[in-house]
Amino acid sequence: MPSSIGTALRVTVFGQSHSPAVGCVVEGLPAGMPVDLEELSAFVERRAPGRDPWSTPRREPDAVRVVSGLNPEGRTCGAPLAALIENTNTRSADYGNILEVPRPGHADFTAWAKWHGEQDVPGGGHFSGRLTGPLCVAGGIALQWLRTRGVTVRAHVAELAGIEDEPLAALDNSPEASRALAAQLAALADGRRVPVVDEAAGARMVDAVMAARSERDTVGGIVECVACGLPAGVGSPMFDGMENVIARALFGVPSVKGVEFGRGFAAARLRGTQNNDPYEVRDGSCVPVTNNAGGILGGITTGAPLLVRCALKPISSVMVDQRSVDLSTMEPATLRVHGRHDTTAVIRAVPVVEAVCALAVADALLAWPPQE
Repeated sequence: MPSSIGTALRVTVFGQSHSPAVGCVVEGLPAGMPVDLEELSAFVERRAPGRDPWSTPRREPDAVRVVSGLNPEGRTCGAPLAALIENTNTRSADYGNILEVPRPGHADFTAWAKWHGEQDVPGGGHFSGRLTGPLCVAGGIALQWLRTRGVTVRAHVAELAGIEDEPLAALDNSPEASRALAAQLAALADGRRVPVVDEAAGARMVDAVMAARSERDTVGGIVECVACGLPAGVGSPMFDGMENVIARALFGVPSVKGVEFGRGFAAARLRGTQNNDPYEVRDGSCVPVTNNAGGILGGITTGAPLLVRCALKPISSVMVDQRSVDLSTMEPATLRVHGRHDTTAVIRAVPVVEAVCALAVADALLAWPPQE
Protein backbone atom coordinates (compact mmCIF):
# COMPACT_ATOMS: atom_id res chain seq x y z
CA MET A 1 0.00 0.00 0.00
CA PRO A 2 2.02 3.04 -1.17
CA SER A 3 1.36 6.08 1.01
CA SER A 4 4.04 8.55 -0.06
CA ILE A 5 4.21 11.78 -2.08
CA GLY A 6 7.02 14.02 -3.22
CA THR A 7 10.36 13.83 -4.98
CA ALA A 8 12.95 16.04 -3.31
CA LEU A 9 10.69 16.46 -0.28
CA ARG A 10 9.19 13.05 0.32
CA VAL A 11 6.41 12.40 2.83
CA THR A 12 5.10 9.03 3.96
CA VAL A 13 2.06 8.72 6.23
CA PHE A 14 1.27 5.62 8.27
CA GLY A 15 -1.27 4.26 10.72
CA GLN A 16 -5.00 3.59 10.80
CA SER A 17 -7.96 5.33 12.37
CA HIS A 18 -7.95 2.99 15.41
CA SER A 19 -4.27 1.96 15.52
CA PRO A 20 -2.23 3.12 18.53
CA ALA A 21 -0.98 6.12 16.55
CA VAL A 22 -0.81 7.76 13.15
CA GLY A 23 2.30 9.48 11.90
CA CYS A 24 4.54 10.68 9.12
CA VAL A 25 8.13 10.53 7.93
CA VAL A 26 9.46 13.57 6.07
CA GLU A 27 12.64 13.20 4.01
CA GLY A 28 14.52 16.00 2.29
CA LEU A 29 13.97 18.93 4.66
CA PRO A 30 16.86 21.40 4.39
CA ALA A 31 19.17 21.07 7.39
CA GLY A 32 19.39 23.92 9.88
CA MET A 33 15.75 25.00 9.67
CA PRO A 34 14.25 25.90 13.06
CA VAL A 35 10.89 24.20 13.67
CA ASP A 36 8.48 26.09 15.92
CA LEU A 37 6.68 23.23 17.64
CA GLU A 38 4.11 25.51 19.29
CA GLU A 39 3.17 26.99 15.92
CA LEU A 40 3.06 23.49 14.44
CA SER A 41 0.75 22.25 17.20
CA ALA A 42 -1.57 25.23 16.66
CA PHE A 43 -1.75 24.44 12.95
CA VAL A 44 -2.54 20.76 13.56
CA GLU A 45 -5.16 21.81 16.13
CA ARG A 46 -7.16 23.52 13.36
CA ARG A 47 -7.88 20.08 11.87
CA ALA A 48 -8.44 18.20 15.14
CA PRO A 49 -11.84 16.52 15.70
CA GLY A 50 -14.46 17.20 18.34
CA ARG A 51 -14.17 21.00 18.53
CA ASP A 52 -17.43 22.04 16.86
CA PRO A 53 -21.04 20.81 16.83
CA TRP A 54 -20.80 19.74 13.17
CA SER A 55 -17.67 17.70 13.85
CA THR A 56 -17.39 14.13 15.07
CA PRO A 57 -17.71 13.89 18.88
CA ARG A 58 -14.49 11.83 18.81
CA ARG A 59 -12.30 14.33 20.64
CA GLU A 60 -8.57 13.81 20.28
CA PRO A 61 -5.80 16.05 21.65
CA ASP A 62 -3.72 15.48 18.48
CA ALA A 63 -0.53 16.18 20.39
CA VAL A 64 2.43 16.08 17.99
CA ARG A 65 5.47 14.11 19.13
CA VAL A 66 8.57 14.51 16.96
CA VAL A 67 10.73 11.44 17.48
CA SER A 68 13.56 12.13 15.03
CA GLY A 69 14.91 14.70 12.61
CA LEU A 70 15.66 17.61 14.98
CA ASN A 71 18.91 18.45 16.72
CA PRO A 72 19.02 19.51 20.41
CA GLU A 73 18.52 23.15 19.36
CA GLY A 74 15.23 22.27 17.61
CA ARG A 75 16.53 22.66 14.06
CA THR A 76 16.32 20.10 11.27
CA CYS A 77 19.47 17.98 11.25
CA GLY A 78 19.33 16.41 7.78
CA ALA A 79 17.97 13.08 9.01
CA PRO A 80 14.40 12.05 8.18
CA LEU A 81 11.90 13.75 10.47
CA ALA A 82 9.39 11.38 12.04
CA ALA A 83 6.36 12.46 14.06
CA LEU A 84 3.52 10.67 15.83
CA ILE A 85 -0.04 11.56 16.87
CA GLU A 86 -1.48 9.06 19.33
CA ASN A 87 -5.04 7.78 18.93
CA THR A 88 -6.58 8.05 22.39
CA ASN A 89 -10.37 7.97 21.86
CA THR A 90 -11.28 5.02 19.64
CA ARG A 91 -14.52 2.98 19.77
CA SER A 92 -14.08 0.08 17.39
CA ALA A 93 -17.30 -1.59 18.53
CA ASP A 94 -19.26 1.13 16.75
CA TYR A 95 -18.18 -0.40 13.43
CA GLY A 96 -19.29 -3.98 14.07
CA ASN A 97 -22.17 -3.82 11.60
CA ILE A 98 -19.98 -2.72 8.67
CA LEU A 99 -17.43 -5.54 8.92
CA GLU A 100 -19.34 -7.45 6.25
CA VAL A 101 -21.77 -4.79 4.99
CA PRO A 102 -19.94 -1.91 3.24
CA ARG A 103 -21.05 1.69 3.59
CA PRO A 104 -22.27 3.16 0.28
CA GLY A 105 -19.93 5.90 -0.85
CA HIS A 106 -17.06 4.70 1.35
CA ALA A 107 -13.95 2.66 0.52
CA ASP A 108 -15.21 -0.30 2.60
CA PHE A 109 -16.12 -2.30 -0.50
CA THR A 110 -13.09 -1.48 -2.62
CA ALA A 111 -10.74 -2.26 0.29
CA TRP A 112 -12.50 -5.62 0.71
CA ALA A 113 -12.19 -6.31 -3.02
CA LYS A 114 -8.45 -5.55 -2.96
CA TRP A 115 -7.40 -7.19 0.33
CA HIS A 116 -10.06 -9.91 0.58
CA GLY A 117 -11.21 -9.13 4.10
CA GLU A 118 -7.76 -8.57 5.63
CA GLN A 119 -8.19 -4.77 5.65
CA ASP A 120 -8.62 -2.85 8.90
CA VAL A 121 -12.28 -1.78 8.93
CA PRO A 122 -12.98 0.16 12.18
CA GLY A 123 -12.91 3.90 11.64
CA GLY A 124 -12.09 3.40 7.98
CA GLY A 125 -8.60 2.06 8.71
CA HIS A 126 -5.97 3.67 6.46
CA PHE A 127 -8.74 5.35 4.42
CA SER A 128 -9.78 7.45 7.40
CA GLY A 129 -9.59 11.22 7.54
CA ARG A 130 -7.54 10.56 10.68
CA LEU A 131 -4.52 10.22 8.37
CA THR A 132 -4.82 13.90 7.48
CA GLY A 133 -3.47 14.66 10.96
CA PRO A 134 0.10 13.62 10.10
CA LEU A 135 -0.31 15.29 6.71
CA CYS A 136 -0.89 18.52 8.63
CA VAL A 137 2.25 17.85 10.67
CA ALA A 138 4.38 17.51 7.53
CA GLY A 139 2.60 20.38 5.79
CA GLY A 140 2.86 22.62 8.81
CA ILE A 141 6.64 22.23 8.75
CA ALA A 142 6.65 22.92 4.99
CA LEU A 143 4.64 26.10 5.63
CA GLN A 144 7.29 27.30 8.07
CA TRP A 145 10.05 26.65 5.52
CA LEU A 146 8.11 28.33 2.71
CA ARG A 147 7.72 31.45 4.83
CA THR A 148 11.52 31.80 4.88
CA ARG A 149 11.33 31.88 1.07
CA GLY A 150 8.64 34.57 1.05
CA VAL A 151 5.83 32.15 0.11
CA THR A 152 2.41 32.17 1.83
CA VAL A 153 -0.17 29.41 1.43
CA ARG A 154 -3.72 30.00 2.68
CA ALA A 155 -7.13 28.41 1.99
CA HIS A 156 -10.76 29.08 2.80
CA VAL A 157 -14.17 27.47 2.43
CA ALA A 158 -15.21 28.75 -1.00
CA GLU A 159 -18.54 26.94 -0.90
CA LEU A 160 -20.38 24.75 1.59
CA ALA A 161 -23.85 23.23 1.21
CA GLY A 162 -24.35 25.45 -1.83
CA ILE A 163 -23.51 28.68 0.05
CA GLU A 164 -20.61 30.65 -1.43
CA ASP A 165 -17.95 32.71 0.29
CA GLU A 166 -16.35 35.79 -1.26
CA PRO A 167 -13.78 34.42 -3.77
CA LEU A 168 -10.12 35.17 -3.31
CA ALA A 169 -8.96 38.13 -5.41
CA ALA A 170 -6.44 36.02 -7.29
CA LEU A 171 -7.78 35.92 -10.86
CA ASP A 172 -6.57 39.50 -11.32
CA ASN A 173 -2.84 40.17 -11.00
CA SER A 174 -3.04 43.97 -10.75
CA PRO A 175 -1.46 45.79 -7.79
CA GLU A 176 -4.96 46.65 -6.55
CA ALA A 177 -6.01 43.01 -6.61
CA SER A 178 -2.81 42.02 -4.82
CA ARG A 179 -3.63 44.43 -2.01
CA ALA A 180 -7.19 43.08 -1.81
CA LEU A 181 -5.89 39.51 -1.70
CA ALA A 182 -3.42 40.39 1.06
CA ALA A 183 -6.30 41.81 3.12
CA GLN A 184 -8.36 38.65 2.59
CA LEU A 185 -5.48 36.40 3.66
CA ALA A 186 -4.89 38.54 6.75
CA ALA A 187 -8.55 38.14 7.70
CA LEU A 188 -8.37 34.36 7.24
CA ALA A 189 -5.36 34.19 9.55
CA ASP A 190 -7.25 35.52 12.58
CA GLY A 191 -8.42 32.10 13.77
CA ARG A 192 -12.09 32.53 12.88
CA ARG A 193 -14.36 29.58 13.60
CA VAL A 194 -15.22 28.96 9.95
CA PRO A 195 -12.35 29.90 7.60
CA VAL A 196 -14.23 32.24 5.26
CA VAL A 197 -13.63 35.79 4.08
CA ASP A 198 -17.29 36.80 4.53
CA GLU A 199 -18.27 35.83 8.08
CA ALA A 200 -21.96 36.35 7.30
CA ALA A 201 -21.65 33.64 4.63
CA GLY A 202 -19.87 31.49 7.22
CA ALA A 203 -22.84 31.83 9.59
CA ARG A 204 -25.22 30.72 6.83
CA MET A 205 -22.95 27.76 6.12
CA VAL A 206 -23.11 26.69 9.78
CA ASP A 207 -26.91 26.88 9.72
CA ALA A 208 -27.03 24.70 6.59
CA VAL A 209 -24.61 22.16 8.05
CA MET A 210 -26.57 21.92 11.31
CA ALA A 211 -29.79 21.50 9.35
CA ALA A 212 -28.26 18.57 7.48
CA ARG A 213 -27.01 17.12 10.77
CA SER A 214 -30.53 17.29 12.27
CA GLU A 215 -31.69 15.22 9.29
CA ARG A 216 -28.84 12.69 9.81
CA ASP A 217 -27.35 13.74 6.49
CA THR A 218 -24.06 15.28 5.30
CA VAL A 219 -22.93 18.04 2.92
CA GLY A 220 -19.95 18.74 0.66
CA GLY A 221 -18.31 21.85 -0.71
CA ILE A 222 -15.27 23.51 -2.24
CA VAL A 223 -11.99 24.66 -0.70
CA GLU A 224 -10.01 27.37 -2.50
CA CYS A 225 -6.27 27.75 -1.85
CA VAL A 226 -3.68 30.28 -2.96
CA ALA A 227 0.11 30.32 -2.82
CA CYS A 228 1.56 33.83 -3.01
CA GLY A 229 5.19 34.84 -3.43
CA LEU A 230 6.31 32.13 -5.81
CA PRO A 231 8.73 33.42 -8.46
CA ALA A 232 8.23 32.69 -12.13
CA GLY A 233 10.05 29.58 -13.34
CA VAL A 234 9.30 26.99 -10.63
CA GLY A 235 8.16 23.58 -11.82
CA SER A 236 8.58 21.38 -14.82
CA PRO A 237 6.63 20.58 -17.99
CA MET A 238 4.65 17.45 -18.73
CA PHE A 239 4.21 14.97 -15.90
CA ASP A 240 6.05 16.86 -13.16
CA GLY A 241 4.21 20.14 -13.71
CA MET A 242 2.90 22.18 -10.81
CA GLU A 243 -0.68 21.15 -11.56
CA ASN A 244 0.39 17.51 -11.58
CA VAL A 245 2.16 17.47 -8.23
CA ILE A 246 -0.49 19.58 -6.48
CA ALA A 247 -3.42 17.60 -7.92
CA ARG A 248 -1.79 14.30 -6.99
CA ALA A 249 -1.36 15.47 -3.41
CA LEU A 250 -4.88 16.87 -3.17
CA PHE A 251 -6.46 13.66 -4.45
CA GLY A 252 -4.82 11.94 -1.49
CA VAL A 253 -7.11 13.91 0.84
CA PRO A 254 -10.22 11.85 1.64
CA SER A 255 -13.43 13.15 0.01
CA VAL A 256 -11.67 15.18 -2.72
CA LYS A 257 -13.34 14.42 -6.07
CA GLY A 258 -12.29 17.32 -8.28
CA VAL A 259 -9.42 19.78 -8.71
CA GLU A 260 -9.12 22.89 -10.91
CA PHE A 261 -6.60 25.71 -11.34
CA GLY A 262 -7.27 29.36 -12.13
CA ARG A 263 -10.48 29.64 -14.14
CA GLY A 264 -10.55 25.85 -14.27
CA PHE A 265 -13.58 24.39 -16.01
CA ALA A 266 -15.00 27.88 -16.57
CA ALA A 267 -12.20 28.46 -19.10
CA ALA A 268 -13.87 25.92 -21.38
CA ARG A 269 -16.68 28.42 -21.92
CA LEU A 270 -14.37 31.33 -22.82
CA ARG A 271 -12.65 32.36 -26.03
CA GLY A 272 -8.90 32.56 -26.20
CA THR A 273 -9.03 36.35 -26.26
CA GLN A 274 -10.95 36.23 -22.98
CA ASN A 275 -8.89 33.54 -21.26
CA ASN A 276 -5.35 34.63 -22.19
CA ASP A 277 -3.46 36.66 -19.60
CA PRO A 278 -1.75 39.66 -21.29
CA TYR A 279 1.74 40.68 -20.14
CA GLU A 280 3.18 44.01 -19.07
CA VAL A 281 6.46 45.25 -17.65
CA ARG A 282 6.22 45.98 -13.93
CA ASP A 283 9.25 47.03 -11.87
CA GLY A 284 11.49 45.83 -14.67
CA SER A 285 9.91 42.37 -14.93
CA CYS A 286 7.46 40.74 -17.31
CA VAL A 287 4.25 39.89 -15.41
CA PRO A 288 0.76 38.70 -16.40
CA VAL A 289 -1.88 41.40 -15.96
CA THR A 290 -4.65 38.91 -15.17
CA ASN A 291 -4.40 35.39 -13.76
CA ASN A 292 -6.90 33.13 -15.50
CA ALA A 293 -4.11 30.53 -15.69
CA GLY A 294 -3.97 30.34 -11.91
CA GLY A 295 -0.27 31.15 -11.79
CA ILE A 296 0.82 28.16 -13.92
CA LEU A 297 1.59 27.77 -17.63
CA GLY A 298 3.16 24.63 -19.07
CA GLY A 299 3.52 23.25 -15.55
CA ILE A 300 5.75 26.21 -14.54
CA THR A 301 4.86 29.16 -12.31
CA THR A 302 4.23 32.57 -13.88
CA GLY A 303 4.90 34.61 -10.75
CA ALA A 304 1.20 35.38 -10.27
CA PRO A 305 -0.64 33.79 -7.31
CA LEU A 306 -1.02 30.03 -7.69
CA LEU A 307 -4.76 29.40 -7.37
CA VAL A 308 -6.34 25.97 -6.94
CA ARG A 309 -9.77 24.71 -5.89
CA CYS A 310 -10.83 21.25 -4.82
CA ALA A 311 -14.32 19.83 -4.50
CA LEU A 312 -15.11 17.56 -1.55
CA LYS A 313 -18.02 15.14 -1.63
CA PRO A 314 -20.44 14.78 1.28
CA ILE A 315 -19.24 12.48 4.08
CA SER A 316 -20.37 8.95 3.19
CA SER A 317 -21.27 7.86 6.76
CA VAL A 318 -24.91 8.96 6.96
CA MET A 319 -27.08 7.60 9.78
CA VAL A 320 -30.11 6.61 7.72
CA ASP A 321 -31.03 3.27 6.17
CA GLN A 322 -29.11 2.58 2.94
CA ARG A 323 -29.08 -0.32 0.50
CA SER A 324 -25.97 -2.48 0.61
CA VAL A 325 -24.84 -6.11 0.35
CA ASP A 326 -23.70 -8.60 2.98
CA LEU A 327 -20.33 -9.61 1.52
CA SER A 328 -20.25 -12.86 3.49
CA THR A 329 -23.46 -14.14 1.88
CA MET A 330 -23.79 -11.89 -1.19
CA GLU A 331 -27.36 -11.17 -0.17
CA PRO A 332 -29.03 -7.74 -0.09
CA ALA A 333 -28.71 -5.91 3.21
CA THR A 334 -29.88 -2.70 4.80
CA LEU A 335 -27.24 -0.67 6.59
CA ARG A 336 -27.57 2.09 9.15
CA VAL A 337 -24.25 3.57 10.19
CA HIS A 338 -23.55 4.00 13.90
CA GLY A 339 -20.75 5.77 15.72
CA ARG A 340 -19.29 9.29 15.63
CA HIS A 341 -18.96 11.07 12.30
CA ASP A 342 -18.57 14.54 10.83
CA THR A 343 -21.44 16.26 9.03
CA THR A 344 -19.00 17.78 6.56
CA ALA A 345 -15.33 17.33 5.75
CA VAL A 346 -15.00 20.77 4.21
CA ILE A 347 -14.27 22.96 7.25
CA ARG A 348 -11.69 20.63 8.80
CA ALA A 349 -10.20 20.06 5.33
CA VAL A 350 -9.07 23.69 4.97
CA PRO A 351 -5.78 23.26 6.91
CA VAL A 352 -5.29 19.89 5.21
CA VAL A 353 -5.51 21.55 1.79
CA GLU A 354 -3.04 24.20 2.95
CA ALA A 355 -0.74 21.43 4.18
CA VAL A 356 -0.69 19.32 1.01
CA CYS A 357 -0.38 22.38 -1.24
CA ALA A 358 2.53 23.57 0.90
CA LEU A 359 4.19 20.17 0.59
CA ALA A 360 3.76 20.15 -3.20
CA VAL A 361 5.05 23.72 -3.57
CA ALA A 362 8.01 23.08 -1.26
CA ASP A 363 8.83 19.90 -3.17
CA ALA A 364 8.77 21.84 -6.44
CA LEU A 365 11.02 24.58 -5.07
CA LEU A 366 13.53 21.99 -3.87
CA ALA A 367 13.33 19.74 -6.93
CA TRP A 368 12.89 22.27 -9.74
CA PRO A 369 14.21 25.68 -8.66
CA PRO A 370 14.11 28.54 -11.17
CA GLN A 371 17.12 28.47 -13.49
CA GLU A 372 19.56 31.37 -13.08
